[in-house]
Amino acid sequence: MQPKIICFGETLWDIFPDKKVIGGAPLNVSLRLHALGAQATMISRIGRDQDGDKLIEYLKKESFDHSMIQFDEQLATGNVQVHLDESNTATYTISEPVAWDHIEFQQNDIEIISKADAFIFGSLCCRNSRSRKTLFECLLQAKFKVFDANLRPPFYSMELVFQLMEIADMIKLNDEELDEIVKFLRIESKSIEDQIKNLSELTHTQHICVTLGAKGAIYFTQGEFFKNPGYKVVVKDTVGAGDSFLASLVYQFVRGVPSQQAIDFSCAMGSLVASKNGGNADVSLDEIKNLQNS
Repeated sequence: MQPKIICFGETLWDIFPDKKVIGGAPLNVSLRLHALGAQATMISRIGRDQDGDKLIEYLKKESFDHSMIQFDEQLATGNVQVHLDESNTATYTISEPVAWDHIEFQQNDIEIISKADAFIFGSLCCRNSRSRKTLFECLLQAKFKVFDANLRPPFYSMELVFQLMEIADMIKLNDEELDEIVKFLRIESKSIEDQIKNLSELTHTQHICVTLGAKGAIYFTQGEFFKNPGYKVVVKDTVGAGDSFLASLVYQFVRGVPSQQAIDFSCAMGSLVASKNGGNADVSLDEIKNLQNS
């Protein structure tokens, strides 16, 4: 059977200078999991508006399970203005308040969450007390919790980020997020391996992965390190690359794939997404194999 994986948080539209596409880190992760073959679903909230209708239309077209997405009668579906710099690296302006700030806890979700193989969440959904409260209620039910830091200033506090890391069974960060967390925790180690070990000890988390941009990723799991130096691609935009990386890593993990194989596959997936436009670009297994063998 394919793994059952739930993502929690923002569903929205990414607005580029020339287009508008489905987005939100948890939804990007969930859609990639679905494309890989997982039984993926999403807990979120959208508005009763045109953007919400189009989002549901898109999910239906992708045969994606949207049964846990709620509707808000007053607040609008979220959107994000995406800004790309000269190297096509993205920064974001995130609208508020929007529907995903007010995700409600549903009693019917308890059994579904408790039976899922993994529950993936980030920090952005905690910017509003309503969705934050709901997230913590969901985390009480989840058996394997994956925290994707996804730090978006000014919508987080380091105290909350540390609390979420303590709750998590697996943590995914990028190198800039690791630097910020290391400074906050006053970790004095200079090497990234020692920093990750210290973070693992402080948070009691056995699985930590840090992405390093073009330099690949480093994965610490149950006391061992696994590394991939990255794959050379021409970057079109970085939107969703980290999300697809995380989806791939969690998918491999819950299926029991060896850790080196998992990190290699995940880095190839992230690189290929960065080489295409949009966070949910089509990527085939043949493309991944070809990149790994190039």
